[in-house]
Amino acid sequence: MSNEIRVRFAPSPTGYLHVGSLRTALYNYLYAKKVGGKFILRIEDTDQTRYVDGAVQNLIDTLKAMKLGYDEGPEVGGEYGPYYQSERTEIYNKYAQELLDNGYAYRCFCTPEDLDKMREERKAKGLDTRYNGHCRNLTETEIKEHLANSDNFVIRLKVPQEGEITFYDVVREKVTFPWDMVDDQILIKSDGYPTYHLANVVDDHLMQISHVIRGEEWLSSVPKHLFLYEAFGWKPPKMCHLPLLLNPDKSKLSKRQGDVAVEDFLNKGYLPETLLNFVSLLGWHAPSDQEFYTLAELEKAFSLKRINKSGSVFDIEKLNWMNGQYLRNSELQIIGEHARKYFKKADYHIANDKHYLELVDIARNRIHKLDEVTEFAKPFFSELTFTEEDKEVLETESSQTLFKFWYENITNSAKLNEELISDLLKRSASELGIKGKNLYPPLRLALYGSMHGPELPTIIEILGREKILNRFKNIIR
Repeated sequence: MSNEIRVRFAPSPTGYLHVGSLRTALYNYLYAKKVGGKFILRIEDTDQTRYVDGAVQNLIDTLKAMKLGYDEGPEVGGEYGPYYQSERTEIYNKYAQELLDNGYAYRCFCTPEDLDKMREERKAKGLDTRYNGHCRNLTETEIKEHLANSDNFVIRLKVPQEGEITFYDVVREKVTFPWDMVDDQILIKSDGYPTYHLANVVDDHLMQISHVIRGEEWLSSVPKHLFLYEAFGWKPPKMCHLPLLLNPDKSKLSKRQGDVAVEDFLNKGYLPETLLNFVSLLGWHAPSDQEFYTLAELEKAFSLKRINKSGSVFDIEKLNWMNGQYLRNSELQIIGEHARKYFKKADYHIANDKHYLELVDIARNRIHKLDEVTEFAKPFFSELTFTEEDKEVLETESSQTLFKFWYENITNSAKLNEELISDLLKRSASELGIKGKNLYPPLRLALYGSMHGPELPTIIEILGREKILNRFKNIIR
């Protein structure tokens, strides 16, 4: 194995990218960048029953949206391909045969019905429901009979039945498992496809992976994987198991509790930069109290040694707060570009870029995510509704005088432009004696439906002459 640091993100295409998987991808990416190594994307698609069409493209597109570029993998290539496990089955079968030949694995001919019965029997005795090793010691004659009958079989790993295994994990440090807690894992299924356990060990070795950085749920599988490395005579990579992401009630973060797919968060208007910043701090203890990081800053600051042992709560309130900060402090032009799809979806068209950005600027100071941005445009495109309190303001003698004055002047003017608006504001004060809080708030309320909002010239230009006259007409008594 070379001395180059090589890490991999190896998702299964069984759906959209989970935020926990995003964190795994990010930590692998950051470690590779920190040490000048390589970040590899490998698609673990050997479980054909759970394969979801379009999931691979979604994974690739999401990594692109997050700016987590990989050095080798689908669409990029590399010298260790193919990077789809479904295209590597011959390789796995070759190594499975080697394990059989050397006594580290065996064929298991138990049917699903046999296994169900076995599980029930073990359960009744108060034992765990793992495989009981029934086919572990079949004679050569018995194996040949099964093969002659074309009986279906799987290939299982023959793990030790006594003693224990101790290994070092970067996060967990020293970890020990008794072998009697480890089952005889299926390595090749009856359909000829490998399970994760064989495929990932073979691929990690052949792709020269130096560090395996993955979720804590795989920690209990390490003994099987290390046993495979030993059986093949290979040096294992360093192991690093990331703490779980938790709901506020400390249960494992799952779909049942709400959105967990990165795509869902992006669609709701969380910025990619926010999501990366947020998940980077879920399980990694920053070297300072700094809360906001660019991707480039994370690349410099990241360290595997600063990953926490305990699970991290995915606090949606904290995410909302952080996204609000990003919305307010990022360049307006960038936020405006991100916001366009929400305006398009709502069918709200604002032709003037200056006014569009003014509206986005007002909105971003009051929202947490971009799918809320069109609420601030709604008054331009929908009928206005007023509260009883609003109606009291609209129906005062001063307001009614003001509305009639503006209605008549706009009706009799050839053009509606900033010059006319400025003139009418001055004349409202000089000729009608209406100023300050009796001038701007009622006009904004009449035209926009709220006493707070965009500047009057912006409101008037976006609405246009016809809508303005209609709105005045509707409230003049």
